[in-house]
Amino acid sequence: MAQFCLFFLFLVSVIFVPCALSRSLSSSNPESQIFDVAESIKKTVQVLSPASQAFQQEAIRSTPSNSSSISVSIYPRSALVKPRHKDYASLTLSRLERDSARVSSLTMKLTLSLSNFTHSDLKPVQTMLQPEDLQTPITSGASQGSGEYFTRLGLGQPAKEFYMVLDTGSDITWLQCEPCSDCYQQSDPIFNPSGSSTYSRVSCDDAHCSALEVSACGPNACLYQVSYGDGSFTVGEFATETVSFGNSGSFSKVAIGCGHDNEGLFVGAAGLIALGGGTLSLPSQIKASSFSYCFVDRDSASSSTLDFNSARPGDSVIAPLLRNSRRSTFFYVGLTGISVGGQMLSIPASVFQVDGSGNGGIIVDSGTAVTRLQTTAYNALRDSFVKLTQNLPTAGRFSLFDTCYDLSSMKRVSVPTVAFHFSDDKTLSLHPKNYLIPVDSSGKFCLAFAPTEGSLSIIGNIQQQGTRVSYDLANNLVGFSPDKC
Repeated sequence: MAQFCLFFLFLVSVIFVPCALSRSLSSSNPESQIFDVAESIKKTVQVLSPASQAFQQEAIRSTPSNSSSISVSIYPRSALVKPRHKDYASLTLSRLERDSARVSSLTMKLTLSLSNFTHSDLKPVQTMLQPEDLQTPITSGASQGSGEYFTRLGLGQPAKEFYMVLDTGSDITWLQCEPCSDCYQQSDPIFNPSGSSTYSRVSCDDAHCSALEVSACGPNACLYQVSYGDGSFTVGEFATETVSFGNSGSFSKVAIGCGHDNEGLFVGAAGLIALGGGTLSLPSQIKASSFSYCFVDRDSASSSTLDFNSARPGDSVIAPLLRNSRRSTFFYVGLTGISVGGQMLSIPASVFQVDGSGNGGIIVDSGTAVTRLQTTAYNALRDSFVKLTQNLPTAGRFSLFDTCYDLSSMKRVSVPTVAFHFSDDKTLSLHPKNYLIPVDSSGKFCLAFAPTEGSLSIIGNIQQQGTRVSYDLANNLVGFSPDKC
């Protein structure tokens, strides 16, 4: 009998123990993960260090291609121009101020679309921001984006290359043009249409002119205007021009705005590459079936790529790419829930859905930094995170962040996991640096989410950093692939 018991226990250990061991090795802990505090603080010091080398223009490369795919390098603002703030806290404050203006502008765009207003109804408003406060190229206005990520785009024939900011929240690609009625300072020489053999003004009866939200008929061409919530604007003639991506390829007769009067808080880049979902956006005009990007840490000097017509990584977390019939610009994603510490939050499904009137839903946006959630969703996330971090020393709020910690005495710390959930049980787990960010160089970190009073939620670029985001326009899918920069 004793021998039988020993044999039975042996069988149990052979059959069940390896299974349990296999499960523990094949899956990471869904409740917590290790955050490298010291490395994050190190970057806040480096980005302000005079010894850190600014990004060199000749380092920008495009990837030669023998197929229909296009690939160009993209870089964070800090790799191009060194911030001049006295410390990292002041740099963070200016970033957050611009980010709040960006969110207000997106919300205003949607509100006006749902109210059947046009942009011509907008009037300039006062802003407390000053041009000298800007340390990122606000090429689409302080409210239109913090301009954290650049690429190099060729325009004209022969091609002249310009630094341009990427923006998935816009449909009009534009740049400053000679002659200038009022132009801001930019890194490159201002584009002169007379030096290009392929520049052609768009006539007032052209379909491109009719597609503009705000237009007028000038003496020789269709005139465009793009206005932003802070009173910044760009005005000029609408034209078609050759657009080139280094050695990857070029496209003729792409409609762009040639801005002769560009006023407000525009600093740094020559203009903006519109990656939105409207008919005049760059992907739409070049008939791209897809595009993708991967944003590196905005405090780093490294780079990644913006790709068109390239296959998404095989390990991508796939989610539905949705559209709002009342606002075609924005890319909505089919988010079903959020979890903290491995536990799903109690958030009504309707919070992340677009209703019949066009309100609600959640978009993926390249220009917004901090993810915004409806207040009920944000409160659920924050309260759960706070409950699971009672062992961490707290710190006072910082700007729009109400949940902060003093990690100055720690090099590494265990923090709760945060994950986005999509249909078909697809899960995107965020790295700790995507939701716990330094706001100074002394060890103060804050939960990088914020509530919004409006109905529109936004997945910002802090949460996207380190993840290749692929927009499959042909199949209406969006893919998220971590660690693919």
